[in-house]
Amino acid sequence: MPSIDVKKATIDTKIVYYGPGQSGKTSCLRFICDQWDAARRGRFSSRPTKNDPDLYVDVLPLRYGRILGFDATVQLCSGPGLASAITTRRFLLRDTDGIVFVADSQISRREANLDSMQELEEILGAGGVGLAAIPHVLQYNKRDLERILTIRDMRTSLNRHDAPDFETSAETGKGVLEALEVLVEQLARDLESRL
Repeated sequence: MPSIDVKKATIDTKIVYYGPGQSGKTSCLRFICDQWDAARRGRFSSRPTKNDPDLYVDVLPLRYGRILGFDATVQLCSGPGLASAITTRRFLLRDTDGIVFVADSQISRREANLDSMQELEEILGAGGVGLAAIPHVLQYNKRDLERILTIRDMRTSLNRHDAPDFETSAETGKGVLEALEVLVEQLARDLESRL
């Protein structure tokens, strides 16, 4: 649940960009950073993880505007997709308010997408939460490449909860901001229903 300070009229939320390695999570955050008004964002940073200084966690804080009458800060995070970095991904998912699952559209990455989605559901389930209970969207990334999966195939195999989904390209930015906007709207509705 987002952190709410009634006296200061602020809401702080965390959104995790999740998906297999090289699917474009960091590129999405960099695109958002480049497009967001510099006065309304913090510094994009890649921080080494505690367990392995060669692995990095990306963080981008945004001042998003107002949600339910409160000034909202959204912390965007992404972690390494390597199999050995599961501890880091578990840590990132702790206390997350929303998830952007970034799938790689390349045919050769079909199994990596499925494995990553299964891992996500297992980590959340171990914490007593199902993906369906968390605001989330899917990005079918790298749609600008050749030899890609059909959207129908990706939806059927990955979008088990009929979440909003988007054809994206982190390189060109197509769909990236739209996916974030829809997820923040979901967060606001979810928060409103619980208050």
